Amino acid sequence: MSRVMVAMSGGVDSSVAAALLVQEGYEVVGATLKLLPDDVWAQESSPGGAQALGRAQQVCEILSICHYTLDLTIEFENQVIDYFCAEYQAGRTPNPCLRCNQLIKWGELLRCALGYGCEYLATGHYAVVQQCYGRYSLRRGQDPDKDQSYALYGLTQPQLSRTLLPLGGYTKQQVREIAQQMGLPVTDSSESQDICFIPGGDYRQFLQGRVDFTPGPIRNSAGQLLGTHQGLPAYTVGQRHGLGIGGGPPLYVIAKDVADNALIVGPREDLCRRQCEVAGVNWVSIAPPEVGETVEAAIELRYRARPIAGTVAVTGPDTARVSLAAHNQAVSPGQVAVFYRDDLLLGGGIISG
Repeated sequence: MSRVMVAMSGGVDSSVAAALLVQEGYEVVGATLKLLPDDVWAQESSPGGAQALGRAQQVCEILSICHYTLDLTIEFENQVIDYFCAEYQAGRTPNPCLRCNQLIKWGELLRCALGYGCEYLATGHYAVVQQCYGRYSLRRGQDPDKDQSYALYGLTQPQLSRTLLPLGGYTKQQVREIAQQMGLPVTDSSESQDICFIPGGDYRQFLQGRVDFTPGPIRNSAGQLLGTHQGLPAYTVGQRHGLGIGGGPPLYVIAKDVADNALIVGPREDLCRRQCEVAGVNWVSIAPPEVGETVEAAIELRYRARPIAGTVAVTGPDTARVSLAAHNQAVSPGQVAVFYRDDLLLGGGIISG
């Protein structure tokens, strides 16, 4: 049977993924990534820290499988944290977890797995990989409340060919029940909502000292001065509260003018658009369409957002223009737009404008 490395975070999902693969007869090894500096990694509140490593090691002992700790701190700093800061400096709102999936888990970790003689990398993501007509496809997980296919939009065909996702056909409740039946010490582990390198979730505090927080004007779309902001990285597109410009109808951040260091605000209708440009497009479950072709799809503008019917017009080798049938959601540069047909993930890209 094939040898597979499981990315183990110390949580219930990756632990059960490893257990299911052992049951199926795979030769399984567990790997936990150390991605954070020692002072952050040791914090009790750190979702990717030393406590998580301890739980992963316990699970591996119970399953009688080998466990490795892989130190990718430098790679994570260079490829994820630096990117996170640079995107905020450029006025965009990034999703570092998707970047980590592409470059760390299915980049550095997959290379490590192959180096350890493993044929596959497995994770606890709730999504389904299938092979059909010579191409690997990615589908939503069975549990609609846990589906994580969106987070895997960036995987390439070679990466998918080396990927196992054992939880795609399970619900979260079923996974917890399996963990309990097997006596794994992760049944009650909570799910972190924080970015792993920002325990507590205060990204503004994290960015202090890393990016420029020079105050500047708050203007409406007509150019009228309404107030002063505390530094563009302190705000996100779609933000309503904390602008310091009370009175009158509700105003939202609709754009960040980096060149003039100005925060642009307006009513909600200015926030939601029918079109946006996407870059770095990766076509997953279908062959890349030709430039000029248009693909009908349901568009998910951010993780767990309600899909909106629309079209994706291919404008270049890795660029496209997304047109939406409705404009009731904020469009935020730096976030990812993912294209679906029913439960099939067609592709996705980063919103660039």
